[in-house]
Amino acid sequence: MKIGLTFDLRSAYLEMGFSELETAEFDRDDTITAIESALTTLGHQCERIGHARQLMQALTEGKHWDLVFNIAEGMYGIGREAQVPAILDVYNIPYTFSDPLVMSLTLHKGMTKRVLRDAKVAVSDFLVAENGSDASAISFGGPWFIKPVAEGTGKGIAPTSIVRNAAQLPGAVDQLRQKFNQAVIIEPYLPGREFTVGIVGTGNAAKALGTMEVILLQNAEEGVYSYVNKEECEERVEYRLVDARQDPVVLEAETTALDAWRVLGCRDGGRADLRCDENGKPLFMEVNPLAGIHPEHSDLPILCTKKNIDYLSLVEMIISSASARITI
Repeated sequence: MKIGLTFDLRSAYLEMGFSELETAEFDRDDTITAIESALTTLGHQCERIGHARQLMQALTEGKHWDLVFNIAEGMYGIGREAQVPAILDVYNIPYTFSDPLVMSLTLHKGMTKRVLRDAKVAVSDFLVAENGSDASAISFGGPWFIKPVAEGTGKGIAPTSIVRNAAQLPGAVDQLRQKFNQAVIIEPYLPGREFTVGIVGTGNAAKALGTMEVILLQNAEEGVYSYVNKEECEERVEYRLVDARQDPVVLEAETTALDAWRVLGCRDGGRADLRCDENGKPLFMEVNPLAGIHPEHSDLPILCTKKNIDYLSLVEMIISSASARITI
């Protein structure tokens, strides 16, 4: 197949003057090289396209691909991860990973949890606060955990995300609101184990590849899988492979993750993150339908490596799932 590759390159945005934080979700140069190499090894013809504007330019020039391997995150708006899928839908070109609806929905953590709560998937209590005064409507006890409603890669998450005093909650929400210019989701702080579940496939064909427990080391920022802990994960975090066949909590986490994946309509591959409450019950936190795919530093490939699934096989599973949507 002729496969196009869409992406947002972190180094290019840094050269344009964007900050490290603004570009935290974008891909490294060696990620693009790794995907391109995998696709070529699998026998495909790969063409680098780039970000959404470069995609639009290529399409107006008459270019076409059998499939687009899309990992573009986008820069602006709640629909930023939906931009490339939406453009490709206009031209009826199939692509990997989820469609515009799913990409927009899942970026908004509050909307995602509303949908899953309605479907009876296990989620914690939550409140989406547009400003600090909204925190007065909180109906569940503390301590509370706050984060931007539509960010990834741990952006906006730090030890200060845990708020233990109700009187401090409005101010903490306002501070986060101003920094990221978006609403803030307030949840109970979940003190238990944290898992990330790797998933491949679509609908009933989706399956859990396995689960890693996120264990913070002594030099990590305490109690939270924060932006700093993620950026410096090699020194601050242990990713421990856990087995659903031997641990009923892990089995419940994988079941919940798959339920969420299917309810939301996620496709091809990604991750779901869960954390346990004080009673040890795993609760859905968020899903990443456009998960990082660096072969050594991203959670999904790290999980695959621990499961003895090589990078080429992961890319092949993603392509196989997406190929089912190609019509001749």
